[in-house]
Amino acid sequence: MTKLTINQILQQAVDAHKAGQLKKAHRLYAVILKAQPKNPDANHNTGLLVVGFGKIELALPFFKTALEANPRNAQFWYSNIIALIKLERFIDAKVLLDQSKNKGIKGADFDQLGKILNEANKALFTKPNNANAYYNMGIALQNQSKLEEAIEAYKKALASKPDYVDAYFTMGFALQKQHKLEEAIEAYNKAIAIKPYYAEAYYNMGTALKGQHKLEEAIKAYNKALAIKPDYVEAYNNMGVIFQEQGKLEKAIEVYNKALAIKPDFVDAYYNMGNALLDKHNLEEAIEAYIKAISIKPAHSDAYTNMGKSFQDQGKLEEAKEAYNKALDIQSDNADAHHNLSFAFLSARDFNQGFVKSEWRWKTKKRDGTFLQSAKPMWNGEKNQRVLVWGEQGIGDELMFSSIIPELYATSLKILVKCDKRLIPLFERSFPVDVIYFPKDQPVPEDEYDFHIPMGSLPLTFRKSLDSFKKSASGFLKYDMSKTESIKAQLMHEYGKKIIGISWKTASPIRSSLSRNIDLAKLARALGNSNIQLVSLQYGDISDEIEAVKRDFGIEVVQFSDVDNKNDIDGLAALMAACDTVYTIDNSTAHLSGALGLTTKLMLPYIANWRWGLSGNSSYWYDAVQLYRQSDVNDWDSVLTQIKLQSPILKRS
Repeated sequence: MTKLTINQILQQAVDAHKAGQLKKAHRLYAVILKAQPKNPDANHNTGLLVVGFGKIELALPFFKTALEANPRNAQFWYSNIIALIKLERFIDAKVLLDQSKNKGIKGADFDQLGKILNEANKALFTKPNNANAYYNMGIALQNQSKLEEAIEAYKKALASKPDYVDAYFTMGFALQKQHKLEEAIEAYNKAIAIKPYYAEAYYNMGTALKGQHKLEEAIKAYNKALAIKPDYVEAYNNMGVIFQEQGKLEKAIEVYNKALAIKPDFVDAYYNMGNALLDKHNLEEAIEAYIKAISIKPAHSDAYTNMGKSFQDQGKLEEAKEAYNKALDIQSDNADAHHNLSFAFLSARDFNQGFVKSEWRWKTKKRDGTFLQSAKPMWNGEKNQRVLVWGEQGIGDELMFSSIIPELYATSLKILVKCDKRLIPLFERSFPVDVIYFPKDQPVPEDEYDFHIPMGSLPLTFRKSLDSFKKSASGFLKYDMSKTESIKAQLMHEYGKKIIGISWKTASPIRSSLSRNIDLAKLARALGNSNIQLVSLQYGDISDEIEAVKRDFGIEVVQFSDVDNKNDIDGLAALMAACDTVYTIDNSTAHLSGALGLTTKLMLPYIANWRWGLSGNSSYWYDAVQLYRQSDVNDWDSVLTQIKLQSPILKRS
């Protein structure tokens, strides 16, 4: 038997339709749409069938698809407009009629449609308390993004019909788009009071609660939506995102898998699961999830971006660059892809490209700071000018990039520095006396400077090659010598041993930063020795950790009470200088110790931050910092073994 073509099946369907054999026609149109979902004639004729069944609302998607596939077909325009008129959606019908005229679709039928619309509008709004009219007007206005007018129309509908559940729901959605989240939640609650099993209202309420950062309440709302509609994959997905934000990564992955069990081609669930696995540092699994997302949606720029991050966290820079470039092929202004590409270049010591790409940091989804609001232009190498340098990101970054301030000073008429106020005493001692300082939270009068530049942008001009780092690598900050001598005298009088300063964790909010942390007990046991005294350089509430180490292993870690390690950075610098050696993980302690030129042992995870490179045991930022790298993921034992072998201080007597 010869296989029929689509056109032959269509002709059979049309013949059946004309003969009143509606079920046969519907079945044949369905065969065509399965093979060609956007076939205009099959969509249009299916819409006509559905209208004949009295389901006008369900016909609209078919008419719309037909029109999008063939916008020159007058009959398709006509069917769309007539359906909207029958639904009393007169504003939408008028918008479509105007569009048809603008596209040159003409004819007596369209002139007649204009008259029908005018008369229908008049008749509709002369009827008292016509809730449907106002509701449909609200829908039309909302479709045109006229949210205030839409909300007023919904309120009029509700004034006429107080139990109009759909009006409450759509009004809630309009309010949510305006970021009036409390009012939106109130509207959803009223909809639910009328219709208790309204899954979509619970879902939208969950999204609004998430926008208010009421995460536990949002999860409850999503669970209620799922209790009503167990296959609500979007609710599972949004719940997973919340679990991820809470750091409950296993729970997030669990609900993403539930969504995928229902809808195996749910691209958002694969993408978000990849993100959760990336946060867990399950990098190979994350890459697999991104590949699945891309197989469903090949133009998924963000999936390529985060796949690149997964490769980069494995130290596979070429694969990472390839993924970032694919992301940029799809979306040339993808700021996260550009910014992540900067880290790949910088890790490979390609400073020229790396620092140029780093400028995209101000446009990323999760920015590390706020760009200075100033009418003055950005500094771009101009000489003999008054320049404001302002700090960004964390205190470690400010310390690192401040190494360039003396070089900027040498080319400028005047330098002003806006930075973390804890650094000002240290900077005042270390840099030229006529540099002027402002705390980060204090505005700087614009008449005081001609140009401004964020600290992280200084390398664009001053750090284009490896040799350029030598100008400051020997140490550029000065500690308070008298304070240091006083601290050292106190420690020596009390303990009479070699003083080893230690820092073992970071307060960075980035989840991947957890891989930098080392357990204090493990570090203390490796360094503990009858010839040395461990002194904490760590800030925060660490008393329980220190007490546990003393109780369990008999090792004392001194907390020098005269210095507040968090708020007194100048005092912390003096305390560090009083130590014979500083042992630290990758945190601000490493930058402060290195900037002071102190002997520093820096313990790094298997894949270190870009500023420490991918290999080698020396730092181009700080000569005094010696690098010790894990030989495998989470393998701190290999690092501690290296330190003990290479440090004479730690040999037991």
